[in-house]
Amino acid sequence: MTDDIRRGLPAPPPLGAAALPPGTYGGQVVLVTGGGTGLGKAIAAEFARLGADLLIAGRRAGRLEAAREELAAVPGAGRVAAAVCDIRDPGRVAEVFDAAEASLGPPDVLVNNAAANFPSPAEDLSPNAWRAVVDTTLTGTWFMTREFGRRHLAAGTPGAIVSVGASYAWTGGPGFAHSAAAKAGVKNLVETLAVEWGPYGIRVNGLVPGLFPHADMTEDIRGGLERAAPDAKDARQPALRVGAPRELGWAATFLASPYARFVSGHTLVVDGANWQRRSLVQPEVVPVRDQLGRGPFTPD
Repeated sequence: MTDDIRRGLPAPPPLGAAALPPGTYGGQVVLVTGGGTGLGKAIAAEFARLGADLLIAGRRAGRLEAAREELAAVPGAGRVAAAVCDIRDPGRVAEVFDAAEASLGPPDVLVNNAAANFPSPAEDLSPNAWRAVVDTTLTGTWFMTREFGRRHLAAGTPGAIVSVGASYAWTGGPGFAHSAAAKAGVKNLVETLAVEWGPYGIRVNGLVPGLFPHADMTEDIRGGLERAAPDAKDARQPALRVGAPRELGWAATFLASPYARFVSGHTLVVDGANWQRRSLVQPEVVPVRDQLGRGPFTPD
């Protein structure tokens, strides 16, 4: 194969295009955690474009309000509300659902997007660092999912849950042991609850993003990308390009939609096949500490 025929995957349709018919989510309430920034906001925007009433939840009031105003201006959007929520607090989670019901109605769709993460050699993770990631990414996702499920079970109504995962739930994640373990738990919850709650009309699916650069990426993650590929992010993807955040939003709106009513217990990876890439000859192993520029391990 020569360079002149390597074009990669075509670019997506433009921002503002919709993957589903207009009004698909008209009259439905969608709750998105971590919806005030980054990929959570991009996902929320595509639900808004299809007519959903939105409640975005997050930990920082200022960013939530800015996002609420931005999402309310999306063509086709319904009502948009925001609520400050630490998803690690089950009491506050219940209050947010109460607030959603009071202002918009009971949520029909839950998108578990909120998570915590930072790179670290496993041996450097303190108990607090481990808990900070696992309690948000796994336990917080469980608290949100549990509250959504219990309310729909009590009411006898159908619902849809989409939980954002990570491909290292399958492969392991050197440098991200805390997050990889938590995301493996999220994937297992998807598969378990899809079976438990399917008889009651509740669908549960997972959604795994690949590389979707956006303005709200943390400095740790951005720094890792720059160390790995300062000028060649596209060349490191089989697609020969990175993802556009709206592409993740289109996938989320499909998974929760009436057009995916026989899809449950599935985790959809949206990364241009990057997580399946393998070399014919594996590159030299570089320890995680070296990749992160850490010195030799010294116990406290």
